[in-house]
Amino acid sequence: MWTDNETEQDFLNFTGVAGTVAEIILQARGGPISIGVSGAWGVGKTSMIRLIRKAVSERAEADKKKFLFVDFNAWLYQGYDDARAALLDVIASKLAEEAEKRKTGVDKTKELLKRIDWIRTARMAVLPAVSLAFGVPPVGLAGDVWNLLRKVGAGDVGKDTIDVAGKIAEQVGSSMSSLLKPRDTASPPKEIQALRDSFEGALKELNITLVVLIDDLDRCLPATTISTLEAIRLFLFLERTAFVIAADNEMIKYAVRRHFDGVNDDNLITSYFDKLIQVPIRVPTLGTQEVRAYLMLLFVMNSDLEPEKKEKIRTEVCERLGQTWQGKRVDRAFLQTLGKLPEDLVARLDTADRLAPLMTKASGISGNPRLIKRFLNALSIRMAISRAQGVGVDEAVLAKMLLFERTGNQKAYTELSKAVSEDSGGKPRFLAHWEDDANAGKELKLAEPWNDPFVAEWLALPPRVADLDLRGVLYVSREHAPLITPEDQLSSESAELLSGLLQHPEMAGSLSAKVAKIAPAEKSIIMDRLLDRARQEQEWGVPDILEALLVVGSADPAQGLRVSAFLSEVPASQIKASIVPKIGDQPWAKSLFQRWDQGDVSIPVKKAIKALG
Repeated sequence: MWTDNETEQDFLNFTGVAGTVAEIILQARGGPISIGVSGAWGVGKTSMIRLIRKAVSERAEADKKKFLFVDFNAWLYQGYDDARAALLDVIASKLAEEAEKRKTGVDKTKELLKRIDWIRTARMAVLPAVSLAFGVPPVGLAGDVWNLLRKVGAGDVGKDTIDVAGKIAEQVGSSMSSLLKPRDTASPPKEIQALRDSFEGALKELNITLVVLIDDLDRCLPATTISTLEAIRLFLFLERTAFVIAADNEMIKYAVRRHFDGVNDDNLITSYFDKLIQVPIRVPTLGTQEVRAYLMLLFVMNSDLEPEKKEKIRTEVCERLGQTWQGKRVDRAFLQTLGKLPEDLVARLDTADRLAPLMTKASGISGNPRLIKRFLNALSIRMAISRAQGVGVDEAVLAKMLLFERTGNQKAYTELSKAVSEDSGGKPRFLAHWEDDANAGKELKLAEPWNDPFVAEWLALPPRVADLDLRGVLYVSREHAPLITPEDQLSSESAELLSGLLQHPEMAGSLSAKVAKIAPAEKSIIMDRLLDRARQEQEWGVPDILEALLVVGSADPAQGLRVSAFLSEVPASQIKASIVPKIGDQPWAKSLFQRWDQGDVSIPVKKAIKALG
């Protein structure tokens, strides 16, 4: 298995780009610089950030005391703290800690912390009025005061209420005391300028350049994203600062568009972020060579080779990637020149060789490192199931079928699964002529749902499957492709229910009482078949099959979560606003709506979610 954790180990020859960014920071010689590292979800932005930090440290080894790094992940603070105040706190606390170590700049950093406290307290005073004006209960200390006042207004004044009031009074007195002390002339504009002056003074006295590494902005809700960007703007373009901001440009634009609600000027939306970024850097797009190298290194790092040998292979592969423009390849043959490799590892390198072209081109993966890793983890899990249950699935066959399942047309995959289930030998014999023609390089003229360029490439991918028994493959893939045959042990009543739900899903409500009584295992089998049917839908407003899914999901919470997982994977363009009120009362709806709201669903869908509250 491969974890989704970021690493300072370079698997994709990103070191060259990271080194370039490091040189930009060093050559600024303490001058303000802001660098944006952009790229879609999962392409390696966080790993790039870590490599940049490592490169700056290595290049500044002689003067490393002149650089102080602050890592800030806005996503971690979402829902727990105001991102703007959190970033200010993290920076100021890091400077205070460094000042204590160096025994210099202590007073300057303490002053900075006090000014941040002022901003926090001022915000606390403003927030209740703003929240109440919009009919939204305030949070934090302001929220405690609000809840207390509500209780008193309702006549709920018992001993517990009095105790709570005493505690809140102490907190209010502590929080407001700084406002009652000497700063009579303090105002937000003056405090912000004073904050910037204090910050710059602290850096000058410490004689350091602060390198702030901002990550995971594209995972945040729009409000958190904007709050973090506003905090960055407070410190931006001050001497001795370098900001490196990793984010998906499209997600940032989405957050800005939400912030400036009603503004449709794309130039304004784009320029907002562009004004924060002086040097834009994009994470390099991966080609077949890079994907093949990445797959192979993942297999190498997961092998039983000695750590030293693994590191030698990694270094040689990255160096080779830097020479691919000269026509040099990274493939199994090249890795075998680096020393003797175990037979099982060589077999996996062969798998990587075969999969790389399709994993680069397939729209469902498109060379995305995170999706590649998840694909390999799914493959690993299914192989483990195969071994544990003695199914005896060939890894190359399973990999080929898993690739179709993840990136091919779902209707075509359903037809393929059905052919395997209905064939006495479990063979998809109808593929035979297609595989012959694909391997001969002939043009394939296929009808819906098979007329996809991916299919021709997949058919040519070894091994051939038309003459193979694939029932074992479907058995270990049941969470996506249930193998339903006459041998399935559904009771007579459950079989009748399944037939009724499939034939007349719009009438599923009348069967809810019967569905509730059947065994959980049988509910799972029924849900398998319903999801199989649901994947044929191309528009998700309120299709008839949704009624059947909700009936079974309501009868068993575990099946309800499966419905939620399925809907979260439906392409955003297929989701219609009418589905929102239909599923709004489901226990899993809130988390699903949040994912949709952060995604690319249409504006009407997002408005429907907002209207539902």
